[in-house]
Amino acid sequence: MNVISDALARAKAPCITSSFQAECVVLTHMLLQTSPRIPVLFLDTVHHFAQTYDYRDELAATWNMNLINLRAAEPQPGLWQQSTDQCCAVHKVGPLFSALEQYDFWFTALRREQSPSRANLREVEPFKLPSGTIIQRVSPLASWTTRDVWKYAKEHAIPLLPLYELGYTSIGCEPCTTPPLDPDNPRSGRWQGQKLECGIHLQAK
Repeated sequence: MNVISDALARAKAPCITSSFQAECVVLTHMLLQTSPRIPVLFLDTVHHFAQTYDYRDELAATWNMNLINLRAAEPQPGLWQQSTDQCCAVHKVGPLFSALEQYDFWFTALRREQSPSRANLREVEPFKLPSGTIIQRVSPLASWTTRDVWKYAKEHAIPLLPLYELGYTSIGCEPCTTPPLDPDNPRSGRWQGQKLECGIHLQAK
């Protein structure tokens, strides 16, 4: 894909974030073809499904990923019971934005189809961190459908997270993830449908 090769040609310090969902591993597979040591950032929120941790470790070993696990300096297990917004801020937003300071191009597997909050997503756009640092967020799969993602995975014999076989369609932390509440909205099983984003894709103002 031209957007990937163009971005990598411009980048001095690229990285990719991965939750090890289907689109994430598809994009990681694409990037590893030309940038095998690109840092793969995984947010260890201490709340993931056991299956997610197992799958992450197996795939990272098989693909020889340069995996970097990010975790809050002081994790607060169970914080989601008080506030999912605060839990996401402590375990996802804070650690990621701090880590992104050392990179200039940030690859994500975001897709416009996933949510109304992503409908206007551009393949490449500047992203402002809370510190004021501007990096480039690159979303090569922005126009892809779920069918496109699964087709690529099948064609390249990429094993996917086993939780999909249990009916999950969008997979995050275990306490805040269920199979979809609305069959027409794959992300409706996240946060009991109470919000659309955890905060890591919302730019500082």
